Amino acid sequence: MTGRLQTRVTRTVAAALAACSFAAPAAGQDPPSPAAGPPPIELTLNRMVDFALESSFRIQQVNLSIERTRLRLRAQRARLKSRVDLELRAPTLREQSEPRFDPQIGATRTFRENSQRYQGELSIRQPVVLFGYPTNGTISLNNRVHRFEEEDATGDIRTEYFNEYFVRYTQPLFQPNELKNDIEGAELDLEDSELDFYADVVDLIDEASSAYFDLFRTAYQQQIRSTHVARLEQALRVAQERAAADSSAALEVDQVNVELANAREQLQQSLNRFRLETAVLRTEFNLPQDADVTLQPVIELDPVPIDVERATEFALELTPRLRRLDIQLRESEIGVENTKGRGGVQVDFSVSYGTEKRDAVFGGLWQDTDNSFSLDLEANIPIWDWGERSARIQASEVGVRQTRLRIDQARLDIRTDIENEVRNVDEFQSRALTMQETLTLASSISQQSLERYEAGELSVLDLLQSVRREFDTANTSLETYLGWRRALLRLQELTFYDFERGMPLLDRYGIDFEATEPQ
Repeated sequence: MTGRLQTRVTRTVAAALAACSFAAPAAGQDPPSPAAGPPPIELTLNRMVDFALESSFRIQQVNLSIERTRLRLRAQRARLKSRVDLELRAPTLREQSEPRFDPQIGATRTFRENSQRYQGELSIRQPVVLFGYPTNGTISLNNRVHRFEEEDATGDIRTEYFNEYFVRYTQPLFQPNELKNDIEGAELDLEDSELDFYADVVDLIDEASSAYFDLFRTAYQQQIRSTHVARLEQALRVAQERAAADSSAALEVDQVNVELANAREQLQQSLNRFRLETAVLRTEFNLPQDADVTLQPVIELDPVPIDVERATEFALELTPRLRRLDIQLRESEIGVENTKGRGGVQVDFSVSYGTEKRDAVFGGLWQDTDNSFSLDLEANIPIWDWGERSARIQASEVGVRQTRLRIDQARLDIRTDIENEVRNVDEFQSRALTMQETLTLASSISQQSLERYEAGELSVLDLLQSVRREFDTANTSLETYLGWRRALLRLQELTFYDFERGMPLLDRYGIDFEATEPQ
């Protein structure tokens, strides 16, 4: 049964991203008229990740890699089952001259051989598995039949038939268990492919999230610039009223107009930037080409308490980094075992028992059969190899020690990275909260300045400075918020855990790995 890998992404829209409608069009722009075609795509973080996962060629490639390693594992496990083979040699012809010593005449003479052999052997082999543990021993049932025809020196032809039934058990000794090691290696390869899948999914989630927040910045900057334009338009109306009452205030109208023209141009640039970025996203994440993309940017900053020890535990348990190193360690240990088996003492033990019959008539092969028994013990004992085998074993053992050191180093690196990233999250969170309060204060000051300017208590330059301060504060607040979001994304990638929702990242997006175990 073939395995199947599926990814399912939940489509719940985060409440924080759906709480606010998009900014109203800037002054002088007509509202978009409804047009025939697909409805616009209201882009959210979850939906952005959905598009990325559904259209990713990289995920499809990893899926195929998993399928390939699963089939390899199935092939290795098939070696545990009985195997039927038919070996044919039909014919084996031999016509040759060979000098041999003839004791009858006490001299060497030339013997000529002209023979034909037709042979077939049917074997049913079964690897020996003890208590679920595959060994490298094999038991087999065999039937061997051959027909031999030979012409002697006088031209007479002698024909002989042979039939043999026997059971044989073979057992290599002092050698690596090749069958067990191959199956375990295939299982490790499959697990490594699955870990690649999860790592690629999280990388893709991080890329899609980063792209979303880049677009979020552009969309939110439109809101900031729209607010800035609205402030200046309000200031322009007040300046025009003041100039109508007092001609000496006409210069103030020009000053506000210059500021307003610059603000409107920045807003237009932001609109164009949003259009270009959505065009890039359509190609990169396979968004529908004929649908408009909209985004509702809203800043909701809820403090996220993060415990360093708990985050470190998630990084050690949920991420594939340490498990991959464990797989490498086990593969290195298997490599040491295989290296020790090469060039060392090797003993092959074989025993068989059965019945056999030779007869000049084919029909007589099944009558009056004789019992047969064989016992073979073959040993290969190396005497001297100039230290070749010892050096290979030591080199393999060094590789094992290196992998163990990498595991220890990885644990330290993970702990250090988590501590630094948690600190970054806390710092950005504190700064973002402070900037939210500062932005509220700057907006209040800007409104008060406008009222004082209207009452003649404040100069136009002071008013414009106050409006610019509100604009700069809004941009700084946005950047600190995005810094906090990106710090959370980095921590999320390091731990595979979503601290905002208190659940593993793959569970949040409904990533399911459904694989049928190879049989």
